[in-house]
Amino acid sequence: MSTRAHVATRKGLFTIEQAPAGWSIVRTAFLGDNCSTVAHDPRDGALYVALDHGHFGSKLHRSRDGGRSWQEIPAPTYPAPPDGWVGKPTMFGQAYEWSLRLIWTLVPGAASEPGVLWCGTSPGGLFRSEDSGESWTLNRSLWDEPGRESWVGGGADQPGLHSICIDPRDPHHIAVAVSTGGVWRTRDGGDRWALVGKGLRAAFAPPGQEFDQLFQDVHCLAACQSNPDVLWVQHHNGIFRSTDGAETFTEIADVQPSVFGFPVAAHPTDPDTAWFVPAIKDEHRYPVDARVVVNRTRDGGRTFETLSTGLPQEQAYDLVYRHALDVDDTGTRLVMGSTTGSLWVSDNGGDAWHTVSEHLPPVYAVRFEKRT
Repeated sequence: MSTRAHVATRKGLFTIEQAPAGWSIVRTAFLGDNCSTVAHDPRDGALYVALDHGHFGSKLHRSRDGGRSWQEIPAPTYPAPPDGWVGKPTMFGQAYEWSLRLIWTLVPGAASEPGVLWCGTSPGGLFRSEDSGESWTLNRSLWDEPGRESWVGGGADQPGLHSICIDPRDPHHIAVAVSTGGVWRTRDGGDRWALVGKGLRAAFAPPGQEFDQLFQDVHCLAACQSNPDVLWVQHHNGIFRSTDGAETFTEIADVQPSVFGFPVAAHPTDPDTAWFVPAIKDEHRYPVDARVVVNRTRDGGRTFETLSTGLPQEQAYDLVYRHALDVDDTGTRLVMGSTTGSLWVSDNGGDAWHTVSEHLPPVYAVRFEKRT
């Protein structure tokens, strides 16, 4: 069971640990800096953090000693666009960019591929490193997909590739999700990609295009590690589940208090169990009735439990971002952080939550240290 987690926030990286007296913050790093994401590599224990310095760009750092010291390593860079290339304007009127805007997610490769890291970015590029982040290569087959220039930014100026699911049975099988650009899958390590996700529904699309796979605003994609053909989606318009490796999805409706949200955590060994954090969507984006709750299903989405013990139940306006919910490798412990700087841990699958802090900066990502 994991006893340490890392919390990436608007103003620094915080490490929490469990002791007999409970969970507490034991280490800080990059205080004042905007940490967009964090990742722990269970294969060698390395820790990675991405910093968004705004005008000065994105930076990437690695620690080999649990966060006590850090080394800056190269951030992914985009190649120059072809001569004469003219970008297609986004829905906001801006042209698509060939430059790094944000590192959204970092995912260690399979146990059989030491040193391999994957990185999802805005404006929608997928990068791979084979040397623990010392160098990066843009996956050109996905970047050059004709459909990519139809991706849109959703709530941001540029599209973002935020979810990367690697099949532990075969590292050549990878599914990624884009906001807004749907779910894409490769069976050959990234040489070729297919647009999948039939059954996803975009209620905001023009009439007749609601099921267009390219228009799907997937907020988060998560797979069950022991049965990676089962994937869960928290979508802008609801909750969906796939049992065929993301080829098709079934919508799960009438989940109270809401089917809108950003994160989803999939149980690592039970394909029928997943957790979601509901909210009111679109221009509101705060908990229904100003009550923070977590929804859990343990029967494949047929029924849901609304879990609230230990969470604020009045005048609470915490939103949980797509990477701010994580489950450990036993499936019994969860960590969750909010936009108002609250941080909670559950040691019993979400039945009850304990507050670690109420005064952090806005939380962007939380990640347990996990085993291979």
